[in-house]
Amino acid sequence: MTGPARKPGGKEKQQKDSKPSMTENNSGFAEESVASSAQAGGSDRSAARGTFFLGRYRWVICAVLFIGISKNYMDRSVLGVLKATLQHDLGWNEIDYGHLVFAFQAAYAVGMLAVGRFIDRVGTRIGYGVAMVFWSLASMAHALCGSLMSFGFARAALGLGESGAFPASMKTVTEWFPQKERALATGIFNAGTNVGAIMTPLIVPWITIHLGWRWAFLITGAIGFLWVLLWMAVYRKPEEHPGCSAGELDYIRSDREKPTVRVPWVRLLGYRQMWAFLIAKFLTDPIWWFYLFWMPGFFQQRHGLNLTHIGLPIVVIYVISDVGSVAGGWLSSRLIKRGLSVNAGRKVAMLICAVCVVPIVYAYRVESLWGTVLLIGLAAAAHQGFSANLFTTPSDMFPSHAVASVVGIGGMAGAAGGMLIANIVGHVLQTTGSYLIPFFMAGTAYLIALGVLHVIVPKLQPVNSV
Repeated sequence: MTGPARKPGGKEKQQKDSKPSMTENNSGFAEESVASSAQAGGSDRSAARGTFFLGRYRWVICAVLFIGISKNYMDRSVLGVLKATLQHDLGWNEIDYGHLVFAFQAAYAVGMLAVGRFIDRVGTRIGYGVAMVFWSLASMAHALCGSLMSFGFARAALGLGESGAFPASMKTVTEWFPQKERALATGIFNAGTNVGAIMTPLIVPWITIHLGWRWAFLITGAIGFLWVLLWMAVYRKPEEHPGCSAGELDYIRSDREKPTVRVPWVRLLGYRQMWAFLIAKFLTDPIWWFYLFWMPGFFQQRHGLNLTHIGLPIVVIYVISDVGSVAGGWLSSRLIKRGLSVNAGRKVAMLICAVCVVPIVYAYRVESLWGTVLLIGLAAAAHQGFSANLFTTPSDMFPSHAVASVVGIGGMAGAAGGMLIANIVGHVLQTTGSYLIPFFMAGTAYLIALGVLHVIVPKLQPVNSV
């Protein structure tokens, strides 16, 4: 990093110092010299002179997004960690708990339509801030609940508010990053999902034991207000931000794509490629929700872990799943580079992931705690690898201006599947007391999804026009 520009000694020196200088670091990210900022950025941008973030302030924004997504997953995971405690204290059965998961999923699905458009209308800074305040209050409201109905309203409010996190984050990445860096930025903030899921079973049990379960909701929810203060202080559009130098702004705008056109969903539903993606998401997304909301209770019931001991197994599962997320994407890219077609590369990678999930059908029978953790961890990693490849298929089959709409429909289908599995698992556990059926569903869903995808689109044929 260069230091502050020294006072020039003459006209020739002034001209030399005033020329903008762009360099690239070892990661391939453009950085700008301080001298360029001093000349081109104007008085507002001079405040950033000499700072570490000069020329790379977009990564500060990405870090704040990462924290926001971590908070998002922490709030939705608290109920799963406290499942056994709340069932004991409030007298819920498995069907009651399934209804609470259903309430969250239904509101989340509706919010994916409504909240995204709200953020588009009011802007990213205000929209994300409002969403965070809303769902943080909803999370804290759980502490005031004493009946199943009141918890249901709180879960629905939480789902509605949390649905704004990913649209706002994606919109932020679009505003602050050139197209060639967006996949990396998205991967970084999306890693917050696992971090939030890891932190929850480490923090919530301690709070519950020392202060009570109501404080677990209050404290984790209140963290959102600290994030809002950070967000409002840090975030502006790059062209309005004093921390974004002129050179960085030029770099952000260096490969802006043409504005996308909103495609009516009804038109997309006329394509078989759309139905292939929709059905695959409907079948596989609910399995991840099953892991998120039911695994803590499973370990407490099947392996006798108390609240203070469920943290480490859950942490190990999500760490393993992180590896799968990276490995699944790497595998298909590697296969394609070695000469396989895009169709073959994607589907072979998904087939390997789908097969790796199958052993989880025996998880309910394994006596060893860590044997169970490894089975579920393998399945979670395979889910992430499968999903990484499934998420790329819309860009393989649809023109760029339709991809966001296709992914939105798939997300709705996944949320609908999550609503369905919430009721199925709740009723199965209440009736049989066994996880046999839920784990069988988890172990077979991916092979079925891949089979459906292959039957409908044998070669991932692209749509010519939408």
